[in-house]
Amino acid sequence: MTTDVAQRVAERRPAYLAELALGTERFHEPRRTECPWCGSSRLRVRLRTTDLVQHKPGTFTLDRCDACAHTFQNPRLTPEGQDFYRADSYDGPGAAETEKLLGAEPGTRRQLSRARALRAFDEPECWLDVGTGRARFPALARQILPYTSFDGLDPGDGVEEAVRRGRVEEGHRGTLTELADSLAGRYDAMSMFHYLAHRPDPREELRAARTVLRPGGHLMIEAPDPECRYTGLLGKWWGSFRQPRHLHLVPLGNLEKELTELGFTVVGVERRAPHVPSDLATAVALLLESRFPKADVPWRARPATPLQLTLRQAARWTSAPLVAAARALDRTLPPLLTRTGFSNAYRVIARRGDDA
Repeated sequence: MTTDVAQRVAERRPAYLAELALGTERFHEPRRTECPWCGSSRLRVRLRTTDLVQHKPGTFTLDRCDACAHTFQNPRLTPEGQDFYRADSYDGPGAAETEKLLGAEPGTRRQLSRARALRAFDEPECWLDVGTGRARFPALARQILPYTSFDGLDPGDGVEEAVRRGRVEEGHRGTLTELADSLAGRYDAMSMFHYLAHRPDPREELRAARTVLRPGGHLMIEAPDPECRYTGLLGKWWGSFRQPRHLHLVPLGNLEKELTELGFTVVGVERRAPHVPSDLATAVALLLESRFPKADVPWRARPATPLQLTLRQAARWTSAPLVAAARALDRTLPPLLTRTGFSNAYRVIARRGDDA
């Protein structure tokens, strides 16, 4: 650990410990007895786990509805809880750990394939990338759609950096549901890449998308596939469960039906190309990480000793060949696995209908 990181950990520790002294139960809403998607009471526990990435205190449960197969966090985190568990994930002392365990952003090839997928149906004039972060997708998509104007929307300050760096023409800071009315009818293409899983109400996001899109505009969604066979094989070590950050895992059929009821026409569905080849490497890394001495992070009551940090680094070096072997399998197996139900994500492209 560098001196700079160690200093930031020490600076943030008092605030974290003060938060944790009040308990983590307050970060959860009351437990639901009905499915938030279809209203059925036929719920069963699909998964119980802890925070396997940052190791912040708390236990999280995913329930599955036996009526519609919707999977959701129950009890769900409150907005305060979401802020607490997301803090430091991508820009604090825990950022390096998160990136190593879950991987960096999608590679250039995957980003370009997204743009090509929508270009097959339209060459939009203006495109809004929702949940854009630092807008890597818009910056690359210009190679495929040079005459399209790209804007970004995100609650974080990365979208403002994206504007400064020229990656997007305009940056909208906030959530889609907050800003939908002010952006009504402004765009003829929108993208939501692994965005809906993080939102408290995916249906509300889809309604907001319809508001922002012009009639005839296209909406592209990529999302984790809760029907992926890896969920049964890897259990809580499947990276796309990603607790506590993922609040909803929407089955493809449910999403298609909802889009249709909102007046969209589904024009493209893909379950192979959106697959992210990382399941085995992430599972191995998470499993090993759970056995290593813990990192020195602000939410630890006692700072890690130099010996603990040395042992941790030695364990990571020793285990690196195992993670590398799993990563090699991830990269070589997709041609077979994505044909047999192991694709971990899906893509939907839908066209907004005319207003009645």
